[in-house]
Amino acid sequence: MSTEADAVDPSAPVASVSTHILDTSVGRPAADVAVRLAARGGRDAAWRALGGSATDADGRCKDLPALPEGTTHVRLDFEVEPYLEQKQADPQQDAPANRDSGAAGAFFPEVAITFAVVPGEHYHVPLLLNPFGYSVYRGS
Repeated sequence: MSTEADAVDPSAPVASVSTHILDTSVGRPAADVAVRLAARGGRDAAWRALGGSATDADGRCKDLPALPEGTTHVRLDFEVEPYLEQKQADPQQDAPANRDSGAAGAFFPEVAITFAVVPGEHYHVPLLLNPFGYSVYRGS
C-alpha cells in the first residue's frame, strides 16, 4: 500500500554525477577502470549501491546510474588496481619506470571518493591518478 508521501515526483530535480580518470603518469586517459556508484539520503543513512560502469577509451564513465530522489551524499569507488598492474606490466615508453612500493600489487588498489550533493546540480568529479598518488576535484 503506497501513500502520498511515498509517491515519487518525476519532475523533482535530482543531482547527477559524471566522472573521468586521467593517468597523470603518462598524460593519458585511464581506460577500462571499473567504477561503482553508491548514494545515501543523509549523513547517518546507509549507503545504497546503485550500480556501476567502466571508463571508456577517453577515461570517461558516460553511463553511471541515475541518483534517486533525496540523495545527499554520493560515493564513487574506483577499482584501479587492475589498471595500475597492467600499466606496470606494459613497457614504459614515455614515463619513468614505476618504483617498488614494497607492497604486492598497486599501492592504492582502490580509490573511494565521497561528496555531498544538492538536488538539481550536476557534479563532474575527475580522478587524477598515478601509481603513488591521486587527486580529485569538482569539475564542470
